[in-house]
Amino acid sequence: MKRTGLYEWRFLGWTLVLMLLASGAECQSGRSMGESAPFDSLKQQISQLSQKKQYAQVARAYDSLGQLYHQQYGYNKHSLDAYFKGLHYYGLLGDSLGYYNEYIVIGDYYTHDYFMQGTAEKYLTKARQYFERTRNMPKVIESRLGLANIAQKRDPLPADLITQLRETEQLSAQYKQPQLQAYALNLLANTYSRVKKPDSAEYFANRSLKIASPLKINWLVALNHFYLGLVHQFRNESKEAIESYRKSFEIAESENDLSMLRELSRHTADSYSRLGEYEKAYEASLMTLDYANRFNTSEQTKSIRLQEYESQINTLAVEKQLIEEQNRTQRVVNSMLAVGLIISVLGVGTLVFLRRQQKLIAHQETVIAQQQIRELELKSLRAMIEGQEGERSRIARDLHDGLGIQLSRIKLFVEAHQDQLPLSVKEPLNQFLDEACTETRLISSNLRPYSLSTFGFIPALEDLVQKLNLVNETKLVLEHYGEVPPLGNEASVMIYRVVQELLNNALKHADAHTITVQVMASNETTLISVDDDGRGADFEQESLAGNGIANIHSRIAFLGGQVMWQSEPGRGTSVMISLPMEKITKPSLNTI
Repeated sequence: MKRTGLYEWRFLGWTLVLMLLASGAECQSGRSMGESAPFDSLKQQISQLSQKKQYAQVARAYDSLGQLYHQQYGYNKHSLDAYFKGLHYYGLLGDSLGYYNEYIVIGDYYTHDYFMQGTAEKYLTKARQYFERTRNMPKVIESRLGLANIAQKRDPLPADLITQLRETEQLSAQYKQPQLQAYALNLLANTYSRVKKPDSAEYFANRSLKIASPLKINWLVALNHFYLGLVHQFRNESKEAIESYRKSFEIAESENDLSMLRELSRHTADSYSRLGEYEKAYEASLMTLDYANRFNTSEQTKSIRLQEYESQINTLAVEKQLIEEQNRTQRVVNSMLAVGLIISVLGVGTLVFLRRQQKLIAHQETVIAQQQIRELELKSLRAMIEGQEGERSRIARDLHDGLGIQLSRIKLFVEAHQDQLPLSVKEPLNQFLDEACTETRLISSNLRPYSLSTFGFIPALEDLVQKLNLVNETKLVLEHYGEVPPLGNEASVMIYRVVQELLNNALKHADAHTITVQVMASNETTLISVDDDGRGADFEQESLAGNGIANIHSRIAFLGGQVMWQSEPGRGTSVMISLPMEKITKPSLNTI
């Protein structure tokens, strides 16, 4: 009798499953009819913004479109397409912050797919590296949490995962990022739950809940209650587990989180079963089936679109058959015109060939003209730079040989007759003369750096930094990695002047505590960065209008390099210069 009753219950259960699936499909069909309005509105907005070339708003609109697709369909390729388009427009704008923030969005989104964890890790790692380089600690923390979310899914767990999460949680507290701190604590709770340490899991879930609740981070509050329920269930405290699941269930239901509701119903059924309340366990199991059905049917729109595409393909195939049948009826006529057609084709082919030859010749002439223009520009720039350096050398020589010698004579004269001078005049006079001599030597050295031609590029930079440290309150630091090969005379002078200009600008405008110069050399490229922790600036509106910045661009372009600026008000300034080694070393410059 008991086995017969069990079979009847199973039969009833499967009947209900089929009814739920059918009703879910009907509901999905009804939903798909009205879902296009918000999508169409947002796409129309994107089209209008694109025509107006408001690319920053276009990028943000694509982010919103990706979120809208996710709300409607869950994890899907359309959201990823939208995020990648947003990434493209951030790249067009040169918005590095938005660009690498989109890396975090894409990396986090890929974590939904078990088979895309490696790709997700690549995007999040690149984002973390960029934000570590720019010292954007909130984004560094967010990237590290995304990578930790991937790591905690591995089996076995990485040995240092808990240590990394604890460090990240402390950084979140240090930089006052409560949302990220709550997420880090939540990941710690889940990690301890996986290693079967319920006491630690409960501790971190409660800490996360304490932060997330006032901030109204509903998904995180629901997840923490769920983890607390798992802890109670691990301890065979079924009633407490059911209460935690109920709290999580209320939030997940208000958020329409079908995946969460499905898991909560499944674990609630297990807890009721352990209590011996089989009727409630059965009801919870039916709810699990219902949420699973609704979750699955929420993906049916993808299948519907595929069916529509297949229908279009089938229609095109039918049209192709009709065209082929019509072509068969024309074959007799076509055979009579074969000779004329061949002649026509040969004639058209000859015309096309001649036209292509004309275009090729015109293109070659254009390339030659551009090369000639480029050569003239290079000659003009070289002449200008040689003139500047020559004039600087002349002025430096005049200062050293003229004013410098006169100051030295005056100093010797004063020292020889200092006994005849009153004390109130002698000491200030000696001080003024020493300062004048020092200032003259500094100006002469800046105009014509003897250390550059005598000792090389890196020693010249060290000498420059040392001298600037003597006369400025701002601390200057020089770091160099890798061996810089001997540079050509033009290249070494140009690069030295660029670094000198950047340091002078930073000392004059940045109001910084520290300025760091880094030189990194590899076989193919030399990278030079000048970073300060000053007040920053908007280079698009301010700095690019100055002649100094224009000179920097022209000198680096002359050497075949690139200059990248990253600055925000209150966040300091970072300038990165990339130079191809073949353009700046002595053998390459000798061939110009």
